[in-house]
Amino acid sequence: MDSVRTTVSTTGAATGARLGGLDGIRGLAALFVVLHHCWLLSFPGFPADTGPGWAGWLLYGHFAVVVFIALSGFSLAVSPARSDWRLNGLRRFARRRAWRILPPYWAALLFSLAVAWLLVPQPGQPLPTGKTVVVYGLLLQDVFGSPSPNGAFWSIAIEAQLYFVFPLLLLAVRRLGPAAMAAAVTVVVVAVGVLAAHLPVVATLMRLTPQFAVLFAVGVVAAGVVRAPVRWPLHWLAAMAVAPVIVMIAVQGSTWTVANFFWIDLALAPAAGLLLAAVAGGRPRPLVRLLDTRPVRSLGSFSYSLYLVHAPIVVAVNHFLVAPRLEPGVGRFWGLLAIAVPVSLLFARAFAAVFELPFQRYRSGPALRAAVRDRLSRARGA
Repeated sequence: MDSVRTTVSTTGAATGARLGGLDGIRGLAALFVVLHHCWLLSFPGFPADTGPGWAGWLLYGHFAVVVFIALSGFSLAVSPARSDWRLNGLRRFARRRAWRILPPYWAALLFSLAVAWLLVPQPGQPLPTGKTVVVYGLLLQDVFGSPSPNGAFWSIAIEAQLYFVFPLLLLAVRRLGPAAMAAAVTVVVVAVGVLAAHLPVVATLMRLTPQFAVLFAVGVVAAGVVRAPVRWPLHWLAAMAVAPVIVMIAVQGSTWTVANFFWIDLALAPAAGLLLAAVAGGRPRPLVRLLDTRPVRSLGSFSYSLYLVHAPIVVAVNHFLVAPRLEPGVGRFWGLLAIAVPVSLLFARAFAAVFELPFQRYRSGPALRAAVRDRLSRARGA
């Protein structure tokens, strides 16, 4: 969910300081997750689609995380791709990742625990325990079971764990080439998926959502678009790659799709990589223009915070304001859209101003403390 601050031209060559359109993708994906959770609270029975046909697409909030993971690999690989796929220091990389991801996450964890303990826990979850604090604080929620304080936190642990393999992926790119690296990761993950049905030991690895390693690796490969101009119509190739998956989902239905997320996610990986490379290269232009509009870019600027804090807010709004007045169904859904979505957006923007954006602007503790002292000094002077 990290932001990209690099621009490429419509031919794929580096030109400035921000990758056009990609922040917008992140923002819309985060908003999609918020709408998904509103849908879940309005139409019980997941993974069955019990809502109206026009809202059925909101059942698949999981696919927003697919986009996040591929975009994370892309974002992290942009700078190494320009430097012959070199990382410029493991310690520096680890420090910057921790500085960027952990302060907002830990603040959101405290907020989520407070809501769960004082107001209402997450649906289907008991009250968080001391084990919850330790497990979620250490980002081990996909390894050890414990009551969840926030329905969106599961993917943060996965992304953090992928950071550990990122240097190895870059090494593989340098030694084998981008395509061979992605193929090697895919072979290993597919083997896990096949063997999981027969070997209990391998089946335990499915808790780690191993297909996301392929999506992350595909994102890394797609970042190679910044190295040289790409003349192929990548957006049309992305459409061709995703079309069979959409048809399969429509034919098989939601219950089958959710049960087979592992294979569906793998099938979506080529389309995700092609789309990111296409948008980074400025295609398709109407989509990129939409993604680069001020509201969408603004949404992208605090999308990580929105993803982190929205679930407790949506649940609390539903529990105290909407559910007591509206039965499950379309009415409740519109009620949540009218109240929970704007409240989540406003709170997330304020949350980001304190716990996310300062850590983006100031890349070290001394720099952040100096900025705070300067701000306080000017405030006293005023």
